[in-house]
Amino acid sequence: MFPIRDHNPSERTPFVTYALIVLNIAVFAGMLTLEPSQRALDEFYFNWALIPAKSDPLTYISSQFLHGGFMHLAGNMLFLWIYGDNLENEMGHWPFLAFYLAGGIAAGLAQTMADPISGIPMIGASGAIAAVMGGYLLMFPKARIDVLIIFVVFFRIIPVPAWIVLGLWFGIQMFSGVNTPLDGGGVAYWAHAGGFVAGIVLSIRLWLRRGGPAFWNRTQGKPPHPEAQYKLSRTNVPTVRRR
Repeated sequence: MFPIRDHNPSERTPFVTYALIVLNIAVFAGMLTLEPSQRALDEFYFNWALIPAKSDPLTYISSQFLHGGFMHLAGNMLFLWIYGDNLENEMGHWPFLAFYLAGGIAAGLAQTMADPISGIPMIGASGAIAAVMGGYLLMFPKARIDVLIIFVVFFRIIPVPAWIVLGLWFGIQMFSGVNTPLDGGGVAYWAHAGGFVAGIVLSIRLWLRRGGPAFWNRTQGKPPHPEAQYKLSRTNVPTVRRR
């Protein structure tokens, strides 16, 4: 199951969401120039990645813009594109940027508290994006998310309520965090879980200001924008029926 879009694109241009995507891509492109030199790349990670044992305050922000590969970057940017625009529309541009960075910092702190002596560099925007997902869940629990389901050679796109998609994602992070050794490297599950919870907490004030449960009743739990109608384009290839 892989989310690919929601059904309520923002009415206003999400400048901050777009800027964050461009900045992450630009930083990744710059990192590619370091790959021929492993020493230069290791030094770059040591200076700018979040290393819990080192606990450099600046790296709680800088690490949010570093990625370890194309698929790492692409997955994170897709999730930011899906969930960021509507939340930015509700919060406003600058408050959304502050929310995003604060969520990323909270995610880094969660991973640091889980393994404070770790010397493994932590990178990626996923902690901050997890905060965006947590805020999205609180504000728009019934928004429809198109999910691509792939099973061997079978694939299909189906709309699923956000509370199912995001609730399942959070459950996977918690389960994986409990069952994954902290010193083994790989995915920072506690950063994901911490960012998600931080996103909900940081969005509560906005949700209450909008009316709390009354906001859900007014919007049916969806972003207050017209729903997009996605249709597969028709093919010009004629249909051949079996006799």
